[in-house]
Amino acid sequence: MASCTGAPGPAPSPTSASASDAGPTATFTFGTASRPLGLDPALVSDVDSYRITRQILEGLIGVDQTSGKPTPLLATEWTTSDDGRAYTFKLRENVKFQDGTAFNAAAVCTNFKRWFNFPAALRKQAPGSTFKGVFMAHADQASLSIYKGCTLLGANSVRIDLTQPFTGFLQALTLPAFAISSPHALAAQSADVLNQKREGQPVSAYALHPVGTGPYVFDSWDNNTVTLNSNKHYWGDKGQIGTINFVTYDHPQARLQALLDGKIDAYDSVTVGNFDQLVKRGKQIIQRDPFSVMYLGMNQEVPVLRKLKVRQAIEMALDKDTLIRKFFIDNTAAASQFVPPKLSGFNNNAPSLGYDQNKAKELLAESGYKGEELKFYYPLNVTRPYLPTPEKVYAEISRQLTAVGLNIKPVPVEWSDGYLQKVTSPGDHALHLLGWNGSYADPDNFVGPLFGENTGEFGYQDPQVFSKISRARGLPDGKDRTEQYQTINAQIAATVPAVPIAFPISALALSDRVLKYPASPVLNEVFTNVELKP
Repeated sequence: MASCTGAPGPAPSPTSASASDAGPTATFTFGTASRPLGLDPALVSDVDSYRITRQILEGLIGVDQTSGKPTPLLATEWTTSDDGRAYTFKLRENVKFQDGTAFNAAAVCTNFKRWFNFPAALRKQAPGSTFKGVFMAHADQASLSIYKGCTLLGANSVRIDLTQPFTGFLQALTLPAFAISSPHALAAQSADVLNQKREGQPVSAYALHPVGTGPYVFDSWDNNTVTLNSNKHYWGDKGQIGTINFVTYDHPQARLQALLDGKIDAYDSVTVGNFDQLVKRGKQIIQRDPFSVMYLGMNQEVPVLRKLKVRQAIEMALDKDTLIRKFFIDNTAAASQFVPPKLSGFNNNAPSLGYDQNKAKELLAESGYKGEELKFYYPLNVTRPYLPTPEKVYAEISRQLTAVGLNIKPVPVEWSDGYLQKVTSPGDHALHLLGWNGSYADPDNFVGPLFGENTGEFGYQDPQVFSKISRARGLPDGKDRTEQYQTINAQIAATVPAVPIAFPISALALSDRVLKYPASPVLNEVFTNVELKP
């Protein structure tokens, strides 16, 4: 076995009676840009849901705040087989779920088996699911899946087997989607039966009351507010905060005013307009390193968009510099591909058509475009780290596309009315606004989920790209893998299945009460690491 061992994590908190057993007492209120779509991290993929579930549930592996590398969490160490197809994890001992049941190897395998066996009907119902994007397939297409199985090697040891080497496997396990839930709670609350409703989305009873091993316990979810309390029996550092309130303000100005009025201690997704006002008021702003890409999606199931020249015309119609200057925070860079510059595989020479309205008009004429209507979906009443003001961005892009002769029909959809599901499922969306926030430092995390197979979002069919992504996923880190991803990026750029617009910088605003906030490019922000003034 080739060793790939993490350093031991923090020792469990003492359980004997002491002054510190009173636990954390501070209350921390965080302003979110939208309500969570559900709190079962295996079946959602939105930022605001994950921000909450990261406090309640933990995975086998954590993320180093500075390097982004995997660190011990519920697994204290791990080894990898020589062929890269088996990973053995030693689990942290004497850890309990918040319902009092034991965390052990059986619990880990229960979770992996659950994710692998999600039926197609459930995946279609859910607001979002990550397993397929990482492992390529579920049990109903087992021959295509990278995941093979989970084996108990003892009460506190487990082996995960893969069908092929997967270089980003340990990084992928840091995703919030792979946090370990209490098997007892999953069963008791019928986690795979989505017979409840939240934000117009079908969810399970479990998604309304998740149970993990994390530092905070779910307390309540009342309309705009989700409340968590400190986990008295948490194995690690409990921090200063005893109660967290996540309160939704879906308008940027409302979040800003709530901070100025002292109603909240922090909020995410600072917009350009907010930024200047916060600076003038002397408020703290923390910027994250750019690790997301905002794009204009195109659906090739819509016949007119199957023509390469139409897609190229759309790219050439877009003035990315104007969009970035107007709607994104300073130092946001224009994007010519989907992999950010800081990752291996970024291709400095990826083909970019540039902004040229006259050439765009020529391409449309050559394509035979006859004014067919293009339905353009965009979200309302939401702010994303990659898309600060969707309505304004839509209006400017629509203006630019109309200027070259495209017939745009606006289709505004409330974010809370299933926008994400509507534009990532098969449908009549010709164009749509969306982005991808990287979750771990590997180029596969960007191109794999978006372009590794034909999806309802893009209707993109390129078996050669699919095959190259599959091969690159298993190559060891090094020159060959980097070159493979550079080739993939160039090929995606040349065929224009979507137009990458920006690598946005996202920012948080903090009240004077906050001394330290653990800002993370991959949004791995656990509030035990927040430091408040006494």
